[in-house]
Amino acid sequence: MRLLIMGAPGAGKGTQAVGIAEHYGVPAISTGDIFRANVKQGTELGKQVSAIMAAGNYVPDELTEQIVTDRLDQADAADGWLLDGFPRTLHQVEALGAYLTEHSAGLDAVICLDVDPEDLIARLLKRAGIEGRADDNEETIRHRMDVYLESTQPLLDSYEQQGLLVRVDGNGTIDEVGQRIITAVDAFVA
Repeated sequence: MRLLIMGAPGAGKGTQAVGIAEHYGVPAISTGDIFRANVKQGTELGKQVSAIMAAGNYVPDELTEQIVTDRLDQADAADGWLLDGFPRTLHQVEALGAYLTEHSAGLDAVICLDVDPEDLIARLLKRAGIEGRADDNEETIRHRMDVYLESTQPLLDSYEQQGLLVRVDGNGTIDEVGQRIITAVDAFVA
């Protein structure tokens, strides 16, 4: 199973990705987690992306694409994966499509978690207090929302035109949303 999970910052992508990937027996691959780990470890990649992420902007396409394809080439991803945080631009959609074509594979579904924007801001501010993430202050959150709406909506439109988009209500408990995703994906790929 090859899945993408999309949604605005705070929609619960990372939280849901782990359970959904486990359900389907594939690795959950989060570009954000990869970048944050590199920042924390002080790697060269971490230094490159630290200022970009702190400002709430996206890491450049070429760098992100290389990180993702390197990860997809690892053995545990041979039979499928769930990508969280990629693609985020039409260029990345094309790059992922080219990668899949090169590997004679395709996407099974693109999950989009829909959550009210004001609920998202409240979730992210709460998370900032718990996790202390530098990219979770109100100004940066609102900027991330704007960047998301501007850059990600065309991706959703593209995947909808390809017949791959599965919209799921992202409101409710973690378990409720997780069950909605599984039910929707199972019905979609059946």
